[in-house]
Amino acid sequence: MASYLVIVESPAKVKTIKKFLGSNYTVAASNGHVRDLPKSTLGIDVEHEFQPKYITIRGKGTLLASLRKEVKKADKIFLATDPDREGEAISWHLTQAINMEGKKVARITFNEITKNAVKASIKNPRAIDMNLVDAQQARRMVDRMVGYAISPVLWNKVRRGLSAGRVQSVALRIVCDREEEIAAFVPEEYWTLEVAFPYGSQKKPVLAHYYGTNQQKTELKNEAQVNEILRDIEGRPFEVTEVRKGERIKKAPLPFTTSTMQQEASKALGFTAQKTMQIAQKLYEGVEIKGKGTIGLITYLRTDSVRISEEAKTAASAYITEQFGEAYLRKGGSSGKTGGKIQDAHEAIRPTDIRLLPAEAKESLSRDQFRLYQLIWRRFAASMMEDAVYETIFARLRCGEHCFNTSTSKLKFEGFRCCYVESDEEAEEKNKIEGLEPGQLLEASEVIPKQHFTQPLPHYTEASLIKTLEDLGIGRPSTYAPIITTILFRRYIVKEGRSLYVTEIGETVNRIMKEAFPSIIDEHFTAYMESLLDKVAEGVVSWYTVVSNFYPDLKDAVDQANAKLEKVEIEDEKTDVICEECGRNMVIKYGPHGKFLACPGFPECRNTKPYNEKAGVKCPLCGKEVLIRKTRKGRRYYGCEDNPECGFMSWQKPADKLCPRCGKPMVEKGSNIVCMNEQCRYIEGKNSEQQTS
Repeated sequence: MASYLVIVESPAKVKTIKKFLGSNYTVAASNGHVRDLPKSTLGIDVEHEFQPKYITIRGKGTLLASLRKEVKKADKIFLATDPDREGEAISWHLTQAINMEGKKVARITFNEITKNAVKASIKNPRAIDMNLVDAQQARRMVDRMVGYAISPVLWNKVRRGLSAGRVQSVALRIVCDREEEIAAFVPEEYWTLEVAFPYGSQKKPVLAHYYGTNQQKTELKNEAQVNEILRDIEGRPFEVTEVRKGERIKKAPLPFTTSTMQQEASKALGFTAQKTMQIAQKLYEGVEIKGKGTIGLITYLRTDSVRISEEAKTAASAYITEQFGEAYLRKGGSSGKTGGKIQDAHEAIRPTDIRLLPAEAKESLSRDQFRLYQLIWRRFAASMMEDAVYETIFARLRCGEHCFNTSTSKLKFEGFRCCYVESDEEAEEKNKIEGLEPGQLLEASEVIPKQHFTQPLPHYTEASLIKTLEDLGIGRPSTYAPIITTILFRRYIVKEGRSLYVTEIGETVNRIMKEAFPSIIDEHFTAYMESLLDKVAEGVVSWYTVVSNFYPDLKDAVDQANAKLEKVEIEDEKTDVICEECGRNMVIKYGPHGKFLACPGFPECRNTKPYNEKAGVKCPLCGKEVLIRKTRKGRRYYGCEDNPECGFMSWQKPADKLCPRCGKPMVEKGSNIVCMNEQCRYIEGKNSEQQTS
């Protein structure tokens, strides 16, 4: 009987796949990559056609020796690494690291680890796709060039331990740009005006919102404008001038891609992108399910496609018809658009068996595995169901020349909502205005004017940063989680709650990158590079063309940066703080969390203490010094040196004056200073006494 060897990436897959195959099949794992570029050098021969110099990864020698023994015993080898570029490259590296000469070698892929999928792949082997290998190799080489060329610049100009990356540096810039927008944002005043009407027997009155005059929408900018309207409508009835009834469709969601799964898991479950991928990997590789053995619960987790196989569609259609009725089954094609940057290499993320309900698998899963599997299952089921339909009623009321609008909606057909509701879905209008007719007169029971101030864009979260990267075409499904993990690990950004904030070292690195390597951190260039790599995968562009065109420009930029950039002064800045242990003046040093005080007598004296940097202004509450402090996670803020006796604290630098309108402290916002009192929000230019709002 012939002997076969199947090589997969992860040891966790071995047990799952082994039970699907006969006794003449041996399943072994490579534990990921077995060869890579060396860590100690660039590993690319730039003088000889950019040939990469691969070496065996440290610690993989014993594993390769074991695989070689299995290869010798096998009549045919199936390379079953993951179905993406990285997996294709691992399969190719295995052929280079292990002598397979004289053996029949085939590449197989499966999008899900199920019996049918694995057996079907064995029946349909193919050769290694060298275009995919070349695309992965080009990405690895370009990323290595950026990291190994630019990181030393940061070491020389800032401090050792920093790093730059082709995609991580763009992600850092995106977060920094948002922080700058927030810091420079000046709030603008605006008002809303609502009128409440008792209607019918319902306890809550109907609320109508101010629209404008003579059918023209009007923005309410200030209190004087609102007061004028209040005088015009005081004591006057409101006439219903228009009533419209209609329907509103809420489309069923698309099934998950890597990006949308990470975003929704962040919003609905509070998972980081890295945690989501770790859990999804386990669900994909296989979990021991009571009564079923070890099975893969979801399809491959790194994808930007929303395509669903015909087999999965058929199974889902049968299940939905049985459980919910034919009216709930989606008729026709996709429920939405897929966008222009989709590779469509394999399917969307879905359960491998829609009949394995989350409730049935719950006992065999950890709490987090269950929650993620349930999210994926519900999203997929919803994507195969009909849209939700709402009945809507819109009414316009008139009082003199002023128009007010009110509306309501009621669920007519729940469709996909019977099994899935998105985490950030807004609540429906609660007004009950059935029965309103044109010409009807209503008396207002209350008029509600409210002052508001515009808000800056929110700080990025992991979910919103991933969405931005995807929208800009930066990175690919396998890279979103590593990108964020890297800039968090380097402490370029920190997380507080779910929000991401830039640290001082992150600002410094970003400033140097913008000054010296503008093209590297340009989002359009980065997206263009991704499209070039896609063309390599398609066989349209050669990897050599991409690498050879990229390197000379990078080298020129690095040479200029080394010559022109000034060193950031970060060491041995003396202070007037005396070391209690040896009497020397302590100096400012930089650590992973920013500045701290250290004795210059190190290593004889190892005394350190927190560094309290002065902001250069007096506390507006008590007159003592304001210090630049940091939260435990590295985010900068301003606080009084007399804390906790004085409770002054601000995220923005305080100005050295109080608000002339309300007497509260003012802070710097871009080119203006703004009152900290949200009810006042007095604004003036930094060099002007004239109020601007």
